[in-house]
Amino acid sequence: MSNQKLEQIKTAGFILKPDDPEIKTLFETIKAQFEAKGISVILAERSAEMISQRGIPFEKMCEEADFLVSLGGDGTLLSLVRRSHGYNKPVVGINAGNLGFLADVTIEDVESFLEQLIHDEYRIDERMMIEGYVQRKEGKKEFFFAFNDVVITRPVVSKMATIYASIDGERFNTYKGDGLIVATPTGSTAYNLASGGPVMYPLTQALIMTPIMAHSLTQRPLVVPADFTIELSSPEERIIAVIDGQDDYEMTSEDVLVIMGAKRGAKLLHRKERNYFSVLRDKLSWGDEH
Repeated sequence: MSNQKLEQIKTAGFILKPDDPEIKTLFETIKAQFEAKGISVILAERSAEMISQRGIPFEKMCEEADFLVSLGGDGTLLSLVRRSHGYNKPVVGINAGNLGFLADVTIEDVESFLEQLIHDEYRIDERMMIEGYVQRKEGKKEFFFAFNDVVITRPVVSKMATIYASIDGERFNTYKGDGLIVATPTGSTAYNLASGGPVMYPLTQALIMTPIMAHSLTQRPLVVPADFTIELSSPEERIIAVIDGQDDYEMTSEDVLVIMGAKRGAKLLHRKERNYFSVLRDKLSWGDEH
């Protein structure tokens, strides 16, 4: 567990769930709660435009804020973590809907969370991220970061994909099916879980490779150390790499997808009493009597 603390708690940078202008009232209520505790609130430009308020460019917000806040669901937090990765600022998710795996502060919790924050009763977890790139045939590299997962699949689901996989330069498998997921431990409870992959404690340093609807029963999820480099390619003329379910990279048979653990992880700010296993129990109904 990390013993990191914020250097100061003066300014919070917010982004809001996109395409949801009705979130304005909720944001204004939460903003007032922050300001009542002496924490000023700045809003990213795109979110501000959505609710007809003034904002500042996202990059400037990341520079000026002591910590970042996503108001929405896990998807909003995922986007914020990826886009702000270069600024190394802790991120907290306030959930505007159902309790998420990542955005775990509920609307009702905001007041008590802020009280804990100003009294140093919180923790900052460092979660591993994926860094990678698509190597184009002409040599160009298109870089990306992922917090949950990278999925390589055919754009037409009805057709089977063939994926060649190498680790540290050595070919070890050919996957045939709907595709392959490479997930972080944080992402283990997302698409990986739905595809039969293992749940991993989020502070683990490892990569999970889970085939999607594999054509062979011998294909099983594989967990490898985070410092391994995974290379994926396909003989297909058209294949796509999907980053955290949000960004797509189209690939040809001459392109290579390279994936590894990022040198620096993401910082998630949590309530001190937040327990990962309690979240699993609540979200997955573990231990319920049926």
